[in-house]
Amino acid sequence: MVKMTGAEMLLECLKKERVSQIFGYPGGVVLPVFDALYKDPSLSVVLTRHEQGAVHAAEGYARTTGEVGVVLVTSGPGATNTVTGLADANMDSIPLVVITGQVPTKMIGNDAFQEADIVGISRSCTKHNFLVRSISELPRIVKEAFYIARSGRPGPVLVDIPKDVITDRGDFRYPETLTLRGYNPTVQGNRWQIRKAAQLMAKAKKPVLYVGGGVIASDSHEELSELVSLSRIPVTLTLMGLGAFPGTHPLFMGMLGMHGTYAANMAVHHCDLLIAVGARFDDRVTGKIAEFSPHSKVIHIDIDPTSIRKNFRVDVPVVGDARLILSDLLEDLRKIRDEEGLTPLEPWHQQIEAWKEEHPLTYKKDPEVIKPQFVIEKTFDLTGGDCIVSTDVGQHQMWTAQFFKFLTPRTWLTSGGLGTMGYGFPAAIGAQRAFPKRRVIAVTGEGSFMMNIQEMATVASLEIPVKIIVLNNQYLGMVRQWQEFFYGSRYSSSFIGQSPDFVKLAEAFGVAGFRATRADQVEEVLLKGLSTKGPVLMEFMVDPEENVFPMVPAGGSNIEMIFEAPPPAPAKGGKTGRKEKDAVITA
Repeated sequence: MVKMTGAEMLLECLKKERVSQIFGYPGGVVLPVFDALYKDPSLSVVLTRHEQGAVHAAEGYARTTGEVGVVLVTSGPGATNTVTGLADANMDSIPLVVITGQVPTKMIGNDAFQEADIVGISRSCTKHNFLVRSISELPRIVKEAFYIARSGRPGPVLVDIPKDVITDRGDFRYPETLTLRGYNPTVQGNRWQIRKAAQLMAKAKKPVLYVGGGVIASDSHEELSELVSLSRIPVTLTLMGLGAFPGTHPLFMGMLGMHGTYAANMAVHHCDLLIAVGARFDDRVTGKIAEFSPHSKVIHIDIDPTSIRKNFRVDVPVVGDARLILSDLLEDLRKIRDEEGLTPLEPWHQQIEAWKEEHPLTYKKDPEVIKPQFVIEKTFDLTGGDCIVSTDVGQHQMWTAQFFKFLTPRTWLTSGGLGTMGYGFPAAIGAQRAFPKRRVIAVTGEGSFMMNIQEMATVASLEIPVKIIVLNNQYLGMVRQWQEFFYGSRYSSSFIGQSPDFVKLAEAFGVAGFRATRADQVEEVLLKGLSTKGPVLMEFMVDPEENVFPMVPAGGSNIEMIFEAPPPAPAKGGKTGRKEKDAVITA
């Protein structure tokens, strides 16, 4: 048997796990791995310009493909720069394996050059992590890392490899099978509990399906569609669940929660049965927990047993894989339909339609000023929804969630749980590498875009044809909106003002750039940008005071929705806050 270095073993392990794409950044400790990659053309490396960008790109790759995203960085700052991405993936259940270099084993704990205790640092923001202590355990640890990352509730796993392990030589044996003591995720749902759920669904007069990202992670969107066709139960999706059910379907009520639709929030409030599938009752969904869905019985289907009853009461818990559980649920519902019949839901459908008409998603159009919602609507119209869309975090994220009708799963990438500015653009890079022939659009704001703008060099150097839409309102928009509503319009440090000339900056990176300053230019710029080969930046100078509606105030009930901005309030010192650009707050 030919002996291999740890670096060579690592690459063989990755190939055994069917990895073809790595996102990373080299450095001293991991140079032997990058040298081995140089000799092995079967593994492609995307050199990002920052390690955080590498992790977000791997997230985008994982979310669009359903495979494990892989990151390779060096020790010290290379490792610590991955922490935000790890925390983001952990909150949103994204399967990653992040491989970090470490100083030699004997130097650990001696404050060696570029040493950081990344295992300790990342313990709270990974599903699991490993420190490889010898070359003999490297193959087994890599096998375990991939298994943990993709099984059960997916998540990020970190593997920290000291330099001496990377350079040592040993015999390569990759485990064929794997059992982990104490880790055996439940995948098959309890049949008795599923039968109870089916009986409740058959009898309910006002049921609602509340669906989250777990349906996408488990690839159970087809079973969900069959369930809706059979039961005629209306559907609302979380931010992470968008795409799990077609946004154009007549039984889709829109997103629920803080910036959800009136119809969805009212339906959840008044329903008599709430069926949560792959969702975790996040605070941005529930609002005031004591007043969330107060009249309903609750069925909760989730792969993660710790998510059930963690935030909200549950009458019928079902732990397991959503695809398998929905399949069993369909079987039981069909039997009930054939033997007893299902409760007619026409009166409930009529009530929901009335709510949709009472407060539809809308905005005031302006022939001169560019409304950000108009840009999103036009993007959907011109693409027909046939694209992958990523966003950063803030107002543009909510407008995209509201006004872009996602038709299929794995076409929507956003940072849900952590709310990471700087996520969207590198995530789009990962998605584009996964699907080089598909159209990938990154929607961002000028504040978020500046967080990882260095990745413009990545798309330019590798000719990655991501289309970037910058909605520039000269503010940290969501911060400004909260300051307007709840802080007397005192815009403290939320006014960005003069950003770089993004079009010129794009051209400096070698990327095509276009700009619209009037509403009548929007379609022209979109058509030009979407049809131009290679990476493109399109900047839209949008209304700086446009707000996201509806809105539920933090801590408020979901039926206490705000549909318009409060009247201008005098800022400190007697100034009228709404026109004040950046009020200085003094003690």
